[in-house]
Amino acid sequence: MNHEPLETIPRPTSKLRTLGLLALGLGAGIGGTLLLRPTAKEAHAQETSAPKKQMVQCPMHPQIIQDHPGDCPICGMALVPMESEAPLNESPGLETHARVMIDSERQQLIGLRTEKVTEGFVIGELRAVGRVAVDETRVRKVNLKVEGFVEKLFVDFLGKPVAKGTPLFSLYSPEFVSAQREYLLALKTQKALAGGSLQSSGGDLLDSAQRRLALWDVPKEAVEQLEKTGEPQRALTLRSPISGVVTAKNIVEGARLTPADIPFEITDLGRIWVLVDIYEAELSRAKVGMPAELTVPSSPGKTFKGHVAFVDPVMDPKTRTAKARVEFANSAGELKPEMFGEVLLKGQGRKGLVIPLDAVLDAGASKVAFVSLGDGKFEPREVTVGATVGEKIEIRSGLKVGEEVVVRANFLVDSESRLKAALAHLSQKGASQPAAAPAVGHQH
Repeated sequence: MNHEPLETIPRPTSKLRTLGLLALGLGAGIGGTLLLRPTAKEAHAQETSAPKKQMVQCPMHPQIIQDHPGDCPICGMALVPMESEAPLNESPGLETHARVMIDSERQQLIGLRTEKVTEGFVIGELRAVGRVAVDETRVRKVNLKVEGFVEKLFVDFLGKPVAKGTPLFSLYSPEFVSAQREYLLALKTQKALAGGSLQSSGGDLLDSAQRRLALWDVPKEAVEQLEKTGEPQRALTLRSPISGVVTAKNIVEGARLTPADIPFEITDLGRIWVLVDIYEAELSRAKVGMPAELTVPSSPGKTFKGHVAFVDPVMDPKTRTAKARVEFANSAGELKPEMFGEVLLKGQGRKGLVIPLDAVLDAGASKVAFVSLGDGKFEPREVTVGATVGEKIEIRSGLKVGEEVVVRANFLVDSESRLKAALAHLSQKGASQPAAAPAVGHQH
């Protein structure tokens, strides 16, 4: 029997041993690589310690920034090196703004100009447009206490000036005629009962009739004339209660009038009001009693003197203003209701820092001025403003005497400052995010 040679079959244990050695070698290689690779913190430290490239920027278009020299693709100007800046949180100024660098050539190009902060006398003046109005305390309405008919009209048009006691119209009233007769009868009765036991009764009757005529606004002279003549008057003449002008007329000859009618309105224009709208921010500066001046186009070169008589305690919800009533004498009648004029309220002055009004920019929740630091550097500064005096504005905080602030082209400076602050925020946000470490896992 022939036996063929048996093939050599490898043992399973030798194959497993080979795979184990390969896995061990691979793990050692990966581990060595990870040990030699720096951590994310060390990598960030190496990046920060490495020298940064010099960035260049267009002087006219600050949004054009690159890391190599060249020309601006917009205007063709040569790019200039950017100024190295401190971190945003370490640089003074506002979070929304950053310091800017503007060379002298570019300052001339954009017309940039600065002025010094000075100390001056801040006058507490307040200018506003005022409207001439009638003094409501000097208006009188002529009314009736008895019914009748208009017989004669003595004042027959609006605006007619009248003096106190001037006849306005005569009124025929049967009740007035009857009241006169009662008065004459009471007068005769008193004379008849004089010296007797009923003398007091006669006196009471006469007093009652006289009081009735007085309540109907019958003048004392008319009662004396009635006693003198003994004949009742046909018509009652009503007279003006004050001196002024006729501002309302609701009467014609022959008209029938009742006690509910108001035939005339008389207004004294010897003193008038000027109504001034005071804005909410300036309301604290308007005080009762403070002197005021008024100028109107109809009287050029003339200034009227007056004072604040009243300030409304309630704001107008639509205009957000309160009306101040300023009193002025008007004996010559030059100031007429519904005229417009310029009112100057003169408050007490004080010393303070002042700069041109154009130097202050409104940054939303705050006011900003740009201070020149020299060598073309400009720093944004938050300021607190006070009163406005002509073309100047008071600075209560944020600036010092002698500092120079930008008064022209500050809108261009503000735009570049905001842009640089935004770019700095973006660069810091990117630098603060660490590089993600590569994921290490098992590969199957």
